[in-house]
Amino acid sequence: MGVRRLLATGGFRRLLISRLASQWGDGLFQAGLAGAVLFNPERHADPAAVAAGFAVLLLPYSIVSPFAGALLDRWDRRRVLVIANLTRGVFILLTVAAVGAGLSDVPLYAAALMVTGISRFVGSGLSASLPHVVPEDHLVEANAFATTLGALTAVLGAGSAVGLRTLLGEGDGGSARTTCFAIVGSLLAAFVASRFKPGVLGPDEVVEPSRTVTAVAMGLLDGARAAWRKPSVTAVLVALLAHRAAFGISLLLTLLLMRHSLGTGLAGLGKIAVTGGAGILVAGLITDRVVDLLGRKTTVSAALVLAAASQLGLGLPMLMSTILVASFLLTFAGQVVKLCVDAAVQGEIGDEVRGRVFALYDTLFNVTQVVAVSVAAAVVPLDGRSPALIVGATALYLVGLGGYLLLLKRSPRQG
Repeated sequence: MGVRRLLATGGFRRLLISRLASQWGDGLFQAGLAGAVLFNPERHADPAAVAAGFAVLLLPYSIVSPFAGALLDRWDRRRVLVIANLTRGVFILLTVAAVGAGLSDVPLYAAALMVTGISRFVGSGLSASLPHVVPEDHLVEANAFATTLGALTAVLGAGSAVGLRTLLGEGDGGSARTTCFAIVGSLLAAFVASRFKPGVLGPDEVVEPSRTVTAVAMGLLDGARAAWRKPSVTAVLVALLAHRAAFGISLLLTLLLMRHSLGTGLAGLGKIAVTGGAGILVAGLITDRVVDLLGRKTTVSAALVLAAASQLGLGLPMLMSTILVASFLLTFAGQVVKLCVDAAVQGEIGDEVRGRVFALYDTLFNVTQVVAVSVAAAVVPLDGRSPALIVGATALYLVGLGGYLLLLKRSPRQG
């Protein structure tokens, strides 16, 4: 179909713009918050604090995510995207107020939790809506383009935060003024989503209990059952979860190295974000072609092997130069696997339950990363120099590869 023809499709173009606005705001918000908490000279961050931040931001939404998935399969997704983006804007302002007032712990994390949670909800809604604006035989191509461009836009948002913080100052006041700009993304995303006609993004039909409370309560179970009935979906989810666990460990080590050992601070994190963005871009450009050439099984397996080799070979020196190369390769490999997961869910899961499967996907994604970061935080030294954790992260990639291949044996077609 080609990118030009995709962009010529009004529905896809509007959904893409809404995604890009949302993810730009997410990138700016997360980088602004990182600057406020991790690299703020007025605050202190040790491994336990970083792990607590991940847990507070991700785990509570992971509990409600499956129920939100049931709503995506019950309510008009257009209306959900509009209301969710506007609600996120409100909580961005509350987070900004908490940062500006110098608040920490529960007040700050509670507001940030709502922003992050709603962002994941919006992301699930956008993914579940994509098959309604793109022909089924072009889903992989459209998903690769939208997901890759969205991830790059999030990196651009993070870079915007670094630049704004330089202009607006450090400390709590500068961080608050920087993070405030994230509301622009939410408002634009809501406006663009409102341009769709009611019902055009699905769900086409509702095959749930008539009582909303019952349907919502069954969200997690329904999503798990739907995913389990598709071995190829289950297998590629396991591969992605292995990547998230390993990547979570790498992220903790990188944050500590930037702050305490290498002394590069937020600027160093910005360089890593740029190289990671380059990895995402390359993955987006070639994944569709590689899958067509090699098949999904070989593509995912090769990505996990590449990630394991990069983690071990480039992670152990713990130098800025090798960290930058590792950031590119690990992000590239992870994005390849993610694109395969998205395509599997969109192409093999029915529309009537797709939102719940994406919500389950988000839940497992978040919980896996939090658990990995928390376990690593319990043993990592303050300066982040831990060869044992790098070896452990490498082993996770290999375990993920084994689990992926084993689960694929349940599937009659393994490509």
